[in-house]
Amino acid sequence: MRAEPTKLARRITGPLLFLFILGDVLGAGIYALMGELSGEVGGVLWAPLTVALLLALLTAGSYAELVTKYPRAGGAAVFAERAFGRPVISFLVGFSMLAAGVTSAAGLALAFSGDYLATFVDIPTTVAALAFLALVACLNARGISESLKSNVVMTAIEVSGLILVIVVVALMVGRGDGDVGRVTEFPDGTTPALAILGGAILAYYSFVGFETSANVVEEIKDPSRVYPRALFSALITAGVVYALVGIASAVALPPAELSQSSGPLLDVVAASGVAVPGWLFSLIALIAVANGALLTMIMSSRLTFGMSEQGLLPALFARVLPNRRTPWVAIVATTAVAMVLTLIGDLSMLAETVVLLLLFVFLSANVSVLVLRRDHVDHDHFQVWTFVPVLGIGSCVLLLTQQSAKVWLLAAALLAGGVVLYFVARRFGGQRNQTEARVDTTDGPTRSA
Repeated sequence: MRAEPTKLARRITGPLLFLFILGDVLGAGIYALMGELSGEVGGVLWAPLTVALLLALLTAGSYAELVTKYPRAGGAAVFAERAFGRPVISFLVGFSMLAAGVTSAAGLALAFSGDYLATFVDIPTTVAALAFLALVACLNARGISESLKSNVVMTAIEVSGLILVIVVVALMVGRGDGDVGRVTEFPDGTTPALAILGGAILAYYSFVGFETSANVVEEIKDPSRVYPRALFSALITAGVVYALVGIASAVALPPAELSQSSGPLLDVVAASGVAVPGWLFSLIALIAVANGALLTMIMSSRLTFGMSEQGLLPALFARVLPNRRTPWVAIVATTAVAMVLTLIGDLSMLAETVVLLLLFVFLSANVSVLVLRRDHVDHDHFQVWTFVPVLGIGSCVLLLTQQSAKVWLLAAALLAGGVVLYFVARRFGGQRNQTEARVDTTDGPTRSA
């Protein structure tokens, strides 16, 4: 099937998309996750990671159907507009995604500029964070192909760090050290099922990131065929790697030590007795953080572009560079917001709010699948079993109930701000001007990649 025409260049192949999603899912969080998980489930780290993968696959199934059915940048905002017919709902879904994306990027910039970077060079955190975001924006504006080729390299390094953990612990077991029996031991006094559920809620956060791929669909070659394969294979690959890292962590260190560590994987490698330089893991962590920031900013700028195409934001944000055909105004705007957020300071509460906002997005996507079943399109697309989005809705509601009151209040304040911005945009030029929407691309025909 011939891909629908688009203002953006279709340069993303199946392998590039697979690595895009894998790199976004295998983020920096896994390097700190094992310690917190160990406090929940002891040495049975693989179990909540597996359950979290299954929960993530439910919503991923809904995304696979919606993205291939409506292959337009904008992701869940586009789906909500079609499903509910209310621009304000579509705007709030898109705004939730934008707020989560730019806040996440700001947090990653601060993480990049903190202790990890200090291992190599002494630069004020704020200055380094702003410079880092500027460099990410330049790479983003240069082109999606260049950005994703950089992602290929960074994802390979990121995955190699996790594989290194697995390998050194395997060598440890091979010489008779470590304790394999710990992988089935729960903390004393806990109920295994409840411990796994509590751990799965925490582990679910490590799978967040796959949704960003919906916002580059207009740049994917043959999305109906390529997207579902890349999405599911990337998530399953990430799940397998996470489970193996969890097993390795439990074998190398007792839960009491692992749960108290702020750098659990670094401690796991040290406990293995294999000579791996400490600076090497700092470098790998820097690359993981940089990769996550790049992919997040790609998502945020493409989402801004897509919402503008839908008339939910001013037409200005749909402008693209004439040669590179990247959404330069959207890139500048999202980078500027992320830079402002880096000046806030403590982003721990914002990080929790990111998760809450994304759960709203996922809930909307799962409901949209069911609502849009009555809408038929004239091209082939992936279709998920009906029970999958139903279970996806249940999983989102379950995870939403685990958030604190402070996080709910902050998310409500952000969404209230979004409503104000929506009506301001409608009043002062937010209505879509179809002629202006085609700026910067009228000089020539759409190129095929």
